[in-house]
Amino acid sequence: MTRKNAWEKYTDKERKQVFAFAEEYRGFLSSCKTERECVTQLKAQAEAAGFMDMEEVMMRGITLKPGDRVYADNMGKNLALFVIGSKPFEEGMNILGAHIDSPRLDLKQNPLYEDTDLALLDTHYYGGVKKYQWVTLPLAIHGVVAKKDGSVVTVSVGEDPSDPVFGISDLLIHLSAEQMTKNASKVIEGEDMNLLVGSIPLKADDTDDEKKKEEKRRVCANVLRILEEKYGIEEEDFLSAEIEVVPAGEARDYGFDRSMIMGYGHDDRVCAYPSFAAMLEMDVPERTGACLLVDKEEIGSVGATGMQSRFFENIVAEVMNACGDYSELKLRRALQNSCALSSDVSAAYDPNYPSVMEKNNSAYFGKGLVFNKYTGARGKSGSNDAGAEYVAHVRDVMDSSDVYFQTAELGKVDAGGGGTIAYILGNYNMRVIDSGVAVLNMHAPWEIISKADLYEAKRGYVAFLEKA
Repeated sequence: MTRKNAWEKYTDKERKQVFAFAEEYRGFLSSCKTERECVTQLKAQAEAAGFMDMEEVMMRGITLKPGDRVYADNMGKNLALFVIGSKPFEEGMNILGAHIDSPRLDLKQNPLYEDTDLALLDTHYYGGVKKYQWVTLPLAIHGVVAKKDGSVVTVSVGEDPSDPVFGISDLLIHLSAEQMTKNASKVIEGEDMNLLVGSIPLKADDTDDEKKKEEKRRVCANVLRILEEKYGIEEEDFLSAEIEVVPAGEARDYGFDRSMIMGYGHDDRVCAYPSFAAMLEMDVPERTGACLLVDKEEIGSVGATGMQSRFFENIVAEVMNACGDYSELKLRRALQNSCALSSDVSAAYDPNYPSVMEKNNSAYFGKGLVFNKYTGARGKSGSNDAGAEYVAHVRDVMDSSDVYFQTAELGKVDAGGGGTIAYILGNYNMRVIDSGVAVLNMHAPWEIISKADLYEAKRGYVAFLEKA
């Protein structure tokens, strides 16, 4: 079976809509490079679109009715949105689930050190990365520093054209004979991914005593002086900081025809954003629509802000209670009777690397939203495998809305594999299938997607919320 290229079906008016939505997404991708930044921006957009904070709903004892829009923020790293439907909750919801964390480098808790009059920050990589891809790139620093007095300082350096950038050095080719013999996973070691951040020593004042003038770490001292002046933080504050190191710069149009976008964090913000946008288009649905944007997927969905936490289950209970329709049994029924799309990216066929892909079961740029019946590795290990009946139902939803879609596997059977949050949603016994956008360079600092696939994803998510 061959799937048609979506670009061929668009009228001139529709092409303008494709590019307009892509530009909207490109702006989001450029400004939201951490999970906290995603939640902050999307929460503001949700409020502007009429969504109420569940904290306010609970505090004021507001009774929710069909058509009402609510959201819940979990620790600034998860966002759940609901549009209340006319049918009882126990008949199930239509759920879009995506993640908003991406592979990156995190600063260690005690990161700052000095070596040969250079100040560096020690990092620990997060998620599955090819470490050699992160050297010699302009990098930015994003995150928060929580102080003992309870205040939280937001840090962002490297995105404004007037900002400095940072980077990890690599060995010059003239001296890399031994390095070039190493396996790709060992060319750059994790402990060598140290961020260069300064080289000017703090100038000794004439009033300083001789011991202070001879003090080591004077370059570090100068860096700390800058941080104290700009952010009011001191070295001890790194102990309670969450600082992420990410590629610096905006997402860019890619290709002469501007049909693609190159940017950091397509995995999985290219699914999170159209899922969120689809929620904004809902009116008064029959089944309650939900969108869940989670953290920690890249490291196993663990922890209080990962999909394996009880956050989603708990907030569904709170929403049902605000609708005057809660019981433990009804909650269990609501989750079991729900339909879900685990909205996560898939691997796009790359003609430069055909040996790891099987053409009949690969995703292609321009052919629409990708469905993966199963993910996992090799013998489907770690997979959610959607039932045939549910796949047929989703096919009908997409075809009835003229959404272009394709099906795929994540490469050849023994080539590798991967997983999503689908199996965790499946633990509630709900029907779930993986769906998302095809990506080139997945998990690299700069990934690439097709604007047509992005647009079809949004259209597919709208159709799913309305008809599933």
